[in-house]
Amino acid sequence: MFLTISTTGTPERPATDLGFLLHKHPEKAQTFSTAHGTAHVFYPEASADRCTAALLLEVDPVALVRRGKGKGRGGAPDAALAQYVNDRPYAASSLLSVAMTTVFKSALNGVCRAMPERAQEPLPLRIEVPVLPARGGAELVRKLFGPLGWTRVDAVAVPLDEQFPEWGDSRYVRLVLEGELRLADALRQMYVLLPVLDDAKHYWVAPDEVDKLLRAGEGWLADHPEQRLITSRYLSRRWGLTRLAMERLELVRLAESDDLEVESVDNAVDETTDTEEKPVPLAEQRRAAILEALRAAGASRVLDLGCGQGQLVQALLKDVRFTEIVGVDVSMRALTLASRRLKLDRMGERQAGRVTLRQGALTYTDKKLKGYDAAVLSEVIEHLDLPRLPALEYAVFGSARPQTVLVTTPNVEYNVRWETLPAGHVRHGDHRFEWTRAEFGDWAEQVAGRHGYTVTFVPVGPDDPEVGPPTQMAVFTMTTADTHPGRAGDTTKETKTA
Repeated sequence: MFLTISTTGTPERPATDLGFLLHKHPEKAQTFSTAHGTAHVFYPEASADRCTAALLLEVDPVALVRRGKGKGRGGAPDAALAQYVNDRPYAASSLLSVAMTTVFKSALNGVCRAMPERAQEPLPLRIEVPVLPARGGAELVRKLFGPLGWTRVDAVAVPLDEQFPEWGDSRYVRLVLEGELRLADALRQMYVLLPVLDDAKHYWVAPDEVDKLLRAGEGWLADHPEQRLITSRYLSRRWGLTRLAMERLELVRLAESDDLEVESVDNAVDETTDTEEKPVPLAEQRRAAILEALRAAGASRVLDLGCGQGQLVQALLKDVRFTEIVGVDVSMRALTLASRRLKLDRMGERQAGRVTLRQGALTYTDKKLKGYDAAVLSEVIEHLDLPRLPALEYAVFGSARPQTVLVTTPNVEYNVRWETLPAGHVRHGDHRFEWTRAEFGDWAEQVAGRHGYTVTFVPVGPDDPEVGPPTQMAVFTMTTADTHPGRAGDTTKETKTA
């Protein structure tokens, strides 16, 4: 089992810098023990102009069978001839990926104390794998490596027997990659895609493989067009793990699209405290006000946009007049907690048919959210940066267009009544703003005017004569003649369909 990594250089930046980046001296041949054999690292060539590092893995077929115990490609019944005679010692697979983590651990992590800047720079790289199993053929190899920045992806099928060309090609290819990439990125891609192309692993795939995949796929997997195939094959088609990985990758994609950290997007769950306001049951009063407004509007199909941990969804389920409830949130952690709160896995079929939990960003339009009677944005808008509000406004009022929209948000004037809240502080660390009653009213009136709604305001909580209520709620109602710009001519049909 063989892999080579080559680079070129100049007198100022010699190619032998590859030795520093790999933490392997070009003048030495080094040997490392692995679980299934012995790995050798040596340099067939090492000069200022060109340097090549080779990784040779000698697989012990007896150790492979004994450790595999009949599971996985290593000792499985699908081996080509028998347990002790198969392609594992020769064809690049998950065995080589594991050897890479043993031999090139620091390089995979992009760590080089001797040349930290060099480790973060793209290098002119050439990677060769003489024998690579590829279930899907050369075309799949090109689909997997093509979007990753390589300028050359050569995958040439290896014939079954050169003496008998009529037998056709084997499932193996000779792979050559060329391009300018960071060494760490190239190694991580190989680490993931070698077992993906082989479509097998020599060890049992446990839940921690999801974390390994996300670490190795950082920066490229979330946007890869073959993400689902890569994830499914890497996790040995274990459906539960694949779904978990896909959900986390979607969160990464959403964060990257808004140039945010994943933690700042996935913040609907407070790690230290319950999101319920225990000293004053304002959250309960807020839900009661929302339920009353929904009943007054005659709504039966309701969207809870930014549903968090599912408190409102739980309250809606208790009233049979709400026949369809959809909770949407960008945070998978919040949706997981909501599912547990609702006990969806133990809920009866009829009751479960009334509720759906979906991941989604509220600043993006989604045709699946059209046609509902009402939408609720409870304590949501203040978590968005102000420049993002127009996107949310269009997604809800311009695209989804429910008949009724309820928006609740803190009244910043009431903050002086919170004894435990320091002056000038907002109520939650993630609040990007908190509006006065006048500011909220101006925003709501403008939104209503732009999208063909009327709006009324309802106080939530004790209505202080000086500073108003702690929470302010706007009730938007679509006008009977939906003729605002951008929707003319098509709303009658959509309303009838809904």
